[in-house]
Amino acid sequence: MARAAVPGRLTWRKAVLREARQETPTARTLVLDVEDWPGHLPGQHVDLRLTAEDGYTAQRSYSIASATGLEITVQRLDDGEVSPYLTDVWEVGQPIELRGPIGGWFVWRPTDPAPVQLMAGGSGVVPLMAMIRSRAEHGVKTPFRLLYSVRTPQDVIYADELRRRARDDRGLDVQFVYTRVRGSRVGVADVNTHAWPADFQPNVFVCGPTGFVETVADIMVALGHDARGVKTERYG
Repeated sequence: MARAAVPGRLTWRKAVLREARQETPTARTLVLDVEDWPGHLPGQHVDLRLTAEDGYTAQRSYSIASATGLEITVQRLDDGEVSPYLTDVWEVGQPIELRGPIGGWFVWRPTDPAPVQLMAGGSGVVPLMAMIRSRAEHGVKTPFRLLYSVRTPQDVIYADELRRRARDDRGLDVQFVYTRVRGSRVGVADVNTHAWPADFQPNVFVCGPTGFVETVADIMVALGHDARGVKTERYG
């Protein structure tokens, strides 16, 4: 997932691509080696910067997908300036500039006992996957639900891992909504059926395209959830 990078006082570091995995025809997970990586909280992101031979630079922000180490998952945008390079060109062993981790609001902390509701649209699943992986990494039993809206089954990022975790990670429920297959987007009925009810007072994290995020956040509030507990992250 890409977002416009926010300038800050963080230090740019050298990162090297150690491994790459194809998640879908258009999404690629990148495993990075970074000098002095300080660790991160699930939900944070990093800035990547590319520099051309003529000195032109381009930078984008990408959510962290991993619980430990540093992995990002990039969805290729056909008209993108950076994502096509990261998904189709960048090779193992090649360097890039990186800074982070960044962000302190759209994060989940394993010490928080409240139920968690994750709502993902497309590649918005990336930071939410970091939360799911962190839950398992820390061995906590916090109840998690993920409602994942995606066009088709072939577009599901982390498909095998999500199905395995839904089967093996006790307290984790995963539901998919295939919008192109059924011909409609996520609506009130989906949220009412698959999300925690408001009286459970869950921590809610919504991430995806702007239209998806606004729709789902409005539905959650309409169903009685406290707007202050609905944290959103959007792109596009």
